[in-house]
Amino acid sequence: MTKKFELVAELTKEFFGKKLFRIRALVSFGDVDEGELGGWVEKEECLDQSGDAWVSGDARVYGNARVYGDAQVYGDAWVSGDARVSGNARVSGDARVYGNARVYGDAQVYGDAWVYGNARVYGDAQVYGDAWVSGDARVYGNARVYGDARVYGDARVYGDARVYGDAWVSGDARVYGDARVYGNARVYGDAWVSGDAWVSGDARVYGDARVYGDAWVSGDARVYGDAHWITVGPIGSEDGFLTAFRQKDNSIIVRRGCFSGTIDEFERAVTERHGDNEHGKIYLALIPVIKLRLAEV
Repeated sequence: MTKKFELVAELTKEFFGKKLFRIRALVSFGDVDEGELGGWVEKEECLDQSGDAWVSGDARVYGNARVYGDAQVYGDAWVSGDARVSGNARVSGDARVYGNARVYGDAQVYGDAWVYGNARVYGDAQVYGDAWVSGDARVYGNARVYGDARVYGDARVYGDARVYGDAWVSGDARVYGDARVYGNARVYGDAWVSGDAWVSGDARVYGDARVYGDAWVSGDARVYGDAHWITVGPIGSEDGFLTAFRQKDNSIIVRRGCFSGTIDEFERAVTERHGDNEHGKIYLALIPVIKLRLAEV
């Protein structure tokens, strides 16, 4: 097999006790021209001689790490340990992929993001900002994990889900569909957040809880079973959805459209806005149902 690159013996650097070599293209391939200098690798095995895979900029690949297929590692990114970057994946910026992590498909890891442990990022997923994905976590599909978010343990984030801000998803939790988990929210245990549900603020969703549909759980909410939230809809003049949940102080919060407040505030708002009309009667009839439904936290 004809080699596509060589190690440049006169261009080396010491990095964490390892000797890294600058690479140089021996033939033109992909977007790389013959004679072009690339990034840094510890040994030839770090970058496959076949395919269009390339390491460029000040990027470094060392240890038993491998870059192959049409993958690209560039910027100041590091790939190390037993990590693999393959397919059409991109690792760039100051990103770190290490341990036994895998990044493949059309996935992207960039910014200051870290993917490590036995984590997998694949499909069209993106991990960026200061986000970390670790343990045996999986991020795939069209999912996005960014900001200072953490996904770890055996957690799964997939579909078109988004986890961002300072949110953490861990344990055996699942976040999928078009769900959003953000702010300082925590989803853990065997909890699932799916559909168009949003979990935000300082909310905690855990245990065997399932939050789905158009539910919004926020503030200081604590949801650890199906008894701690309820969504009803379509309802009202706009055919929207009403979500009610308990907070850690045991107060019940109701969200409907632009309204967000306690259940007593909701009752007053309904009376003021709807009076004795059909929508008002339906909302008022729901209040005792919500109170019966929501067990104390």
